[in-house]
Amino acid sequence: MSTPTLVVVAGTTETAAIDGISAAGADPTLRRHTPSADLDVVADGRPIADSPVPVSPSGCPTPAVVTRAVRELVGFDLVAVDAGLAVPTGTATRETGAEPGGDVRDAEPVPDAAAAFDRGRRLADALASGDVAATDGDEDAEAPDELLLAETIPGGTTTALGALYALGERPSVSSSLAANPVERKRRVVEEGLAASGLGPGDAAGDPVEAVRRMGDPVLAVAAGFVVGTVEGGVDVTLAGGTQLAAVAAVARHAGVDRRLPLATTSFVADDPTANVAGLAGDLDLTLTAMDPGFDGSDHPAMRAYARGEAKEGVGMGGALALADRAGVPGSDLRERVASITDRLLATRESARTTGSDGDTRR
Repeated sequence: MSTPTLVVVAGTTETAAIDGISAAGADPTLRRHTPSADLDVVADGRPIADSPVPVSPSGCPTPAVVTRAVRELVGFDLVAVDAGLAVPTGTATRETGAEPGGDVRDAEPVPDAAAAFDRGRRLADALASGDVAATDGDEDAEAPDELLLAETIPGGTTTALGALYALGERPSVSSSLAANPVERKRRVVEEGLAASGLGPGDAAGDPVEAVRRMGDPVLAVAAGFVVGTVEGGVDVTLAGGTQLAAVAAVARHAGVDRRLPLATTSFVADDPTANVAGLAGDLDLTLTAMDPGFDGSDHPAMRAYARGEAKEGVGMGGALALADRAGVPGSDLRERVASITDRLLATRESARTTGSDGDTRR
């Protein structure tokens, strides 16, 4: 059986610092560490020593924990992509030259959107031809048999909402918060549209402009990557929720007409404020929603997931689909998620005693 490759596009944006928008940490400074730490958790099971452990004060870990659990149980290759990281990661990354995104309320939060889109496209070409090795793999790379595309960027559902508005698509996104702050996000996006001089749908057919004015660098790189895979005749699964649906929307407006699979979690699918099924239908996406059975667990992390925190991200839905296909028992998955979380909590407690702790999650 071939080994799948998970491509995680990671970046940051000043939009995440807006009050009440993101559950990526206790303050804006900690949110800047989350994507870097997410890559480390998927790659090595823990962040580097001087990085905040991505676990929230409520006990809900980053979705990277679930993706890591699947990696330990099933195995998949990882390609980590720097699409505007604000702080260093311990994981080897493929560079795109993208800068961290600005505030979506400004006129041009992603000034280098065109270049970022093109670099994502070229990365797909290189990966498909075997010119890019997995992050922790043999340097004698081969073209992957199966690709999954994921993201990690705090505040990314708000910038996804901005891009959807600009493209004239269904303005529907989920949230890392248990209660989706929909109205707050819409007000933020309205400010951004006003600053950019755009109305809903004004960037239809011009996806780079939509991202430049209302998106984030991860959207640009990931959408370019989708275009590159389609041009190269390589199948790719969108491993995520409404943010990956927004990536598909950008790719659609760039000319991609192939039906694409979207693998997400039941937490996103069951969120009526997200309406991911409607968004998937609009964009001709084949939707799969995976239920990890966390609602039956007494572990605090899984109870937090089940009540709607950190519903998706870092390829969680796609990873769960891989586990399901491999026949991994749900009990084994939950046991591994608990083990990884407990290990991270112990690391976090140790860091507290030395004064170097931070709380951060999506």
